Amino acid sequence: MDLKCNTPADVLKAAKDNKVKMVDVKFVDMPGMWQHFSVPLHELETSSFTDGYGFDGSSIRGYQDINESDMLVVPDPTTAILDPFTSVPTLSLICNIVDPITKQRYGKDPRYIIHKAEEYVKKGGFGDTCYVGPEAEFFVFDNIRYDSGVNFGFYEIDSVEGNWNTGTEEEPGNLGHKPRPKEGYFPTPPVDTMQDIRTEMVNVMEDCGLDIECHHHEVATAGQAEIDMRFQTMAKMADQQMLYKYIVKNVAKNYGMTATFMPKPLWNDNGTGMHVHSSIWRDGKPLFAGNKALGLSDMALHYIGGILKHGPAILAFTNPTTNSYKRLVPGFEAPVNLVYSARNRSAACRIPMYSQNPKAKRVEFRCPDPSGNPYLAFAAIVMAGLDGIKNKIDPGKPTEGDLFSMTERQLSRIKTVPGSLEGVLDALEKDHKFLLEGEVFSKELIDTWLSYKRETEVDELRQRPHPHEFFLYYDI
Repeated sequence: MDLKCNTPADVLKAAKDNKVKMVDVKFVDMPGMWQHFSVPLHELETSSFTDGYGFDGSSIRGYQDINESDMLVVPDPTTAILDPFTSVPTLSLICNIVDPITKQRYGKDPRYIIHKAEEYVKKGGFGDTCYVGPEAEFFVFDNIRYDSGVNFGFYEIDSVEGNWNTGTEEEPGNLGHKPRPKEGYFPTPPVDTMQDIRTEMVNVMEDCGLDIECHHHEVATAGQAEIDMRFQTMAKMADQQMLYKYIVKNVAKNYGMTATFMPKPLWNDNGTGMHVHSSIWRDGKPLFAGNKALGLSDMALHYIGGILKHGPAILAFTNPTTNSYKRLVPGFEAPVNLVYSARNRSAACRIPMYSQNPKAKRVEFRCPDPSGNPYLAFAAIVMAGLDGIKNKIDPGKPTEGDLFSMTERQLSRIKTVPGSLEGVLDALEKDHKFLLEGEVFSKELIDTWLSYKRETEVDELRQRPHPHEFFLYYDI
C-alpha cells in the first residue's frame, strides 16, 4: 500500500495507523539489485531520516573497499509503502547512501547519480522536468534449473505455455493451447495463460502507488509478458522500476512460478527488451514537439543526435550483460541500427506516432533491456541526449525504408550497436566525457563499472565452454 508520505512525521504517523511492526530499508547495489535489512519499528525515529542506519559497504557489489566499509543508509520518507509480501505489517523505505564521515551523499550510489542528472537538466538550462517511461518485458516460467562447474554446464527452462510442450503428456491432459514461437503477441485465453497472474501484478503495483496503463502477453512463447507504467519524472521512475521488478518476481513466486528479466532466456524466440521513452518539459510545456521532421523540435532532433552518437557507450549501462547481446543481433527485429524512424522497430530511436498531441511527443530508445540498473541506465540515456542538445548534434534524416530489405551496400552506411558486452564497455572507456558533465557521473564510478563488468562477467563467460560448442566441435 502506498502511504503517500512527504515527511518523517508522515511516515511515523502512517506506521502507527497501520500497526507496523518492522521497518525494511532498501537500497540498490551497483549492478541494479535491491539490497535490504529490517529493524523493529521502535528503531525508526525522526532522526533516522537524517542520521540513517549503518551497514558494511564493502559487502555490497561496486561499493567500498574493506578499509572504508562503514556506510549509512538514510531513508527517503516519500518512498514509504507497506510491503505487500510480508506476513507481519512491514514499512518499506528506499534509502540514499551517505558517507558517515563527511555526511555527504555517496558518489557511487546509483540513486545519487540520477538525482544529479535531474539537477543537471535544470541547471544546464535544458528544462525543468525530464520524464521517462520504460516498457519492461519479462518471462514467467514454471520451472528453471541451471548450474555450471569445471566439467559441466547446463540450463533447462519449462513452461506449461511453452510451444515445445505440445507433445508432452500433462495432467489431467494436454489441452494444446500453446503460443507458437514469435506468435505470442496479444492472443486471448486459453492461449494466454497469464491473464490472472498479470492482473494480480497490476493490482499490487497500483496498491503500491504505481500508475499502470496496460498489461498483455508479449511475442515469445512460454509466458513472455509486459506491464506498462505511465511516464514519471526520471528519478521517481527509477524507484518505480525497482518496485515493479520486486512485485513481478514476488507475485510469480506466490503463484509457484518464477519471473526473470533476463534479456534472452530462450533460443530462437523473441528476447526481453525495455524500450525507454523520454522527453523534456519546461513550465508544464513539452519541448520536443515542433515543425521539423516527424513533428519534432530542433531540441528533440539534437537529443536524438546525442543518443545516436553515444549509443555504443550508453549500452554499457542500458544493456549491461553478456546475455543482452543474444537479443541485439542484426537481421532480426532487434533495434541494432543507430538511426531514428517513425515506425521502424529495428531503429535504435523511434518516434511514436499514435497521437499528434504535442504532450505525447517523445523519443523512444529501443535498445535497452531490463537487466540493468535503472538509475544508471536512465541517467546515461538522458545525459547523451543533453549532450546532443548542448552541441546541436544533427541526427540526419529519419530512416523510413525497410531495413530488412536493404542491400548490404545500403546497410553498410548505417552504424550499428556493438555486438557484445566487451564492445560496449570498450566504447564507454573511450566515450564517457558526456557523462561527466555537471559532475553527474564520476570517473571513479565509470572505472568501477568497467572493472566489475569485465572481471565478473566478460572474463568469466569468455573462459567457459558453451554447451553448443560440444555439438559443433566434439568430434573434431
